[in-house]
Amino acid sequence: MRPAQQTRAIEPAAPLPPTQIGPRLFEWGSRTFIMGIVNVTPDSFSGDGLLATPGRIGGAAVEAALLQAQRMVDEGADILDVGGESTRPGHEEVGQNVELARVVPVIAAIHAHLPDVPVSVDTSKPAVAEAAIEAGASLINDVWGVSADDDMARLAAARAVPLVLMHNRPDAHYEDFVAELLADLESALERAVAAGVPRCNLILDPGFGFGKLPEHNLTVMRELPGLRALGQPILLGTSRKSTIGRVLGGLPAEERLEGTLATTAIGIAAGVDMVRVHDVRANVRTALVADAIFRGQRS
Repeated sequence: MRPAQQTRAIEPAAPLPPTQIGPRLFEWGSRTFIMGIVNVTPDSFSGDGLLATPGRIGGAAVEAALLQAQRMVDEGADILDVGGESTRPGHEEVGQNVELARVVPVIAAIHAHLPDVPVSVDTSKPAVAEAAIEAGASLINDVWGVSADDDMARLAAARAVPLVLMHNRPDAHYEDFVAELLADLESALERAVAAGVPRCNLILDPGFGFGKLPEHNLTVMRELPGLRALGQPILLGTSRKSTIGRVLGGLPAEERLEGTLATTAIGIAAGVDMVRVHDVRANVRTALVADAIFRGQRS
């Protein structure tokens, strides 16, 4: 018989300082946190865009977003991420005024009805991020966080809100993918700190599905432990992504739950701190079990 193998709990190289996001203190390493996605768009790749339903604009969209937000919180979401522009391949770019009109009323309504729940704004436009903060957002989630432009970092510093720096590129050309992924994220970190954002307010996202081929995305999952060397909390967003559908033989977005849950469990085993998901209840349950195994957490 083979000797029994012991499963080792996650042991960070150094304890990460907690991050205050709005009304909640996120103590990294204590457990895996769940970010619920609220898409106020007509063309989300995942099919959950709240504006995809005919006639759902204005107050109807806000009401639908509130219902979704409440359901996600009831299912265990720790934070809600509101976005007004699709980032799927080939998406139609949205003007600043349109994006403002979509996200600001929704964020204001969620903040008013769920004041104890932190709200993030998913945007790459500083003007939208600033208006969202005024409406009650307490985290900026920037899908172009590794760009050379430091306007978003300077805004985060000025408003004293945390910032997610996500890896992305205009095209998926790399000479050495893993080395360049780490270098891009490290450079983004340095620029954000130079712009005045405290390191405790910076979260890294390897950008699964952004500026990467499917094989790059799978490599991201294998190389997640290496991101811990950068010394920041890690956010992972794989939910319903096309690479999962490809692995599953071309399944559409609404049939990628099991594949998403696999990436959630693998991510937790690698030490990620937060997962950004559409299906909150299933991912919360997956995280509870994975945390019990890899972080030694018990309910």
